[in-house]
This record gives sequence, structure tokens and C-alpha cells, in this order.
Amino acid sequence: MGFSKLKIPRVCEQCSKPFEAKTVTTRFCSSSCANKAGKERKRQEKIQKETEGLLQKYSNKIAETQTREFISVSEATVMFGISKDTIHRMIKRGLITGQNLGIRLTRVKRSDLEALFTAVKIPVEQKKEKPKFEVGECYTISQICAKFYADPVTVNNAIKRYKVPTKKVGSFVYVPKILIDEIFAGK
Repeated sequence: MGFSKLKIPRVCEQCSKPFEAKTVTTRFCSSSCANKAGKERKRQEKIQKETEGLLQKYSNKIAETQTREFISVSEATVMFGISKDTIHRMIKRGLITGQNLGIRLTRVKRSDLEALFTAVKIPVEQKKEKPKFEVGECYTISQICAKFYADPVTVNNAIKRYKVPTKKVGSFVYVPKILIDEIFAGK
């Protein structure tokens, strides 16, 4: 590719500094940045080859470990991401089955560990409808006091404790009848 008299503004891919390129394909500001990028690329390729080699080397062992009923504590730490001490505590508490076959030969039941880490269904809360603040659907604080023979301070404390929504209109505080009836019916 030939040179042109134009200077193309670029940013170096290695050092992120702006520079003026002489060609359209220029990626680095200097030969040192190009050398650093090349060395980094070779290093990443070497790391990738090593990890692929390890996976190929241990793929049979990984598959064999996943089919065995009893596994060692160190294999359990790798498979489930928990520490050896935690596994030993679980064995002592009886949460998982473990057999000590000798010094450093403790084996744990893989199905027990899998049962501990299964997905737990969390109940979905139903969305509560927003209370209606209409004239016939609400009490005022004084109406609540009269109906349930309660002190205004007690009523206000109950509203705060149970986080009952309120609406203030002028000098009156309105509270939904349904929620107040549920609160004071239980007392």
C-alpha cells in the first residue's frame, strides 16, 4: 500500500494515545507498541492452548468424577465451590453423608451435596391492589378512634407499624377501611 500526503488521525490500540497514521491500515503509533501487542497476542494464544490442553487431559477424569456416587472432599470443593472446612462441618452436623476411610480419605455422597444446592422455589407474591381513597372506602383517624375505642396515639402507632397507606386532605387523614378492619379485628 502506498503512502499519501494525508495524515489520518488514529488512536493506538496498545497505548490508547492519538497519532497521525500514514496509511489506512496502521493500528499502532510506533514499532514498540506493535511489538508489545504482538507479544500480548502470543501470550494469550499460549494461555488458551494450555487451558485447552488441560481440559482435554482431564476431561475423562471430570466425566468419571461426575458419575461416581462418593467423591473426595477436594473433588467436592471443586465441583460445588465450597471450602473443605464447610464440607467437614456439614458431615459433623449430619447434613451430608460422609465416610472416613483413613487419613485424608474422607468420601462424601455426591447426591447429598446436589440436594443441598438444588433450586429453591420462591413463592411469588401477588401484587396488592392499591387502596382506594374514596369517601365511602376510608376512615378518618377520629372515626377509627370512635369505632374501635382506641386512643389517637395508638391508632397512629398501628398505622406506622403496619405501614398502612394514608392520604391527607386538608386537616383530615384518610385510611382505607379494609386495612384498618384487618388490623383491629386481630386485636
